[in-house]
Amino acid sequence: MIRASTVALGLMLFAAAPLQAQPADRHEGYYYPQPSSQETYVARAKVLIDATRDKRLEFVNGITASQLAATYAPQYVVFAKGDRADRLIVVSLVPGQLDTVFRVRALLAQLTAVARGAPLLQDYGVDNLFTFLDVLKLMGFTRVTLSDGDRFAHQIAIR
Repeated sequence: MIRASTVALGLMLFAAAPLQAQPADRHEGYYYPQPSSQETYVARAKVLIDATRDKRLEFVNGITASQLAATYAPQYVVFAKGDRADRLIVVSLVPGQLDTVFRVRALLAQLTAVARGAPLLQDYGVDNLFTFLDVLKLMGFTRVTLSDGDRFAHQIAIR
């Protein structure tokens, strides 16, 4: 689980429609299987002016540091890929997790709850409006892929 302070650190720095099939990228088959399902999320947020590759990597590093500081083993790993580090990948480390679109959406809902506690969202008065996917848009991520690390992957294009 991610602490609010981690998301806040990352921030400092589903009306969903089906997505047209895209050609496989170099991460497919290496970090996750071919996506079983895809969708597009039309974000309410705009990309922050200072949303750089380095800020996205800091965001991911903050999440990772929080997980490693916990008293229990991480349930999933989060990393950014692509030349611009604008593709977020979340892979479960526990069998039977993130293996359906419903469990993926449940994790995103949990991450939304954590993100809403971040000072940045509260300061701008969007803490009750923005989702975790909106936070990803703020940071400049264009896609998130969530996988069980075995047979299932769900990919969300962020527009």
